[in-house]
Amino acid sequence: MMDSKRFDRRSFMKTSALGAAGMSLFPMACARPDSGAAASAAALFHVSLAQWSLHKAHWDEEMTNLDFPVVTKETWGITAVEYVNSFMKEESRDPAYVAQLKDITQSEGITNVLIMCDGEGRLGDPDVAARIQAVENHFRWVEIARELGCHSIRVNAASEGDWETQRDLAADGLRRLTEFGAQADINVIVENHGGVSSNGAWLAEVMRTVDHPMCGTLPDFGNFNMGEEWGGWYDIYQGVEELMPFAKAVSAKSHNFDESGNEREKDYMRLMRLVLDAGYRGYVGIEYEGNELSERDGITATMDLLNRCREELASEYS
Repeated sequence: MMDSKRFDRRSFMKTSALGAAGMSLFPMACARPDSGAAASAAALFHVSLAQWSLHKAHWDEEMTNLDFPVVTKETWGITAVEYVNSFMKEESRDPAYVAQLKDITQSEGITNVLIMCDGEGRLGDPDVAARIQAVENHFRWVEIARELGCHSIRVNAASEGDWETQRDLAADGLRRLTEFGAQADINVIVENHGGVSSNGAWLAEVMRTVDHPMCGTLPDFGNFNMGEEWGGWYDIYQGVEELMPFAKAVSAKSHNFDESGNEREKDYMRLMRLVLDAGYRGYVGIEYEGNELSERDGITATMDLLNRCREELASEYS
């Protein structure tokens, strides 16, 4: 049975800016091309929803992990989802729970894209025993991802030391985990996620050091703050360009929007050109993390912006 605090999907959709009528938060995003142009645009990339976009709803116990895929489909018409392991960390130890989640998504025609894994130790820990333990802590997420039909787990490349030391330690942990993941046909992908990992050149160097076709990146449009130790903010456009050759997923991080529906701090058209120039045609995950809009409105705004980018770029990449 599902949690007694199961989310009221009808209430959510009724109060959503999108809702059953499919209303857009920003009017200029409503324009639709003819069927030929629409087909060309749709081929550029697919849109998924990252569960972190609804982290407040999860934290407030307004939604469970089992609700998430169906809410995503019914509210936004998005049929591909990206999970965060912290929202099912204990429940997923029960194989019946994983089977239930799989059944829900299969019956609804929803694609499970990946699982974002946090809190399982540092894959680049200087202590070899701790590093191996961190690798082994991720094994169950590889197995869950395989059961759900995901193509990847997203991990972090946390370590300590100078540039070369962290590179080699992170590469060691990632290589060990990737070799395990390869047996299950599950990619291990790394997000720019703080510290030196938010330096695009460093993370690209880690990928070359690992040198495994199933170890890649998940470029996140917003996570390029390296912190004081590493010099503050890394240029997001340079970082995305450096990480895209290894990308197996993309995170369209968003925060705040102007009156025209554009992200105020990021040039989405420029970012999506970098994504497409790299030859990427997979899932682009909506990851709204702002505070000015509600989670549901922020997701809608990000979806509208991605759709507009796709429509405007279709002729350039057809």
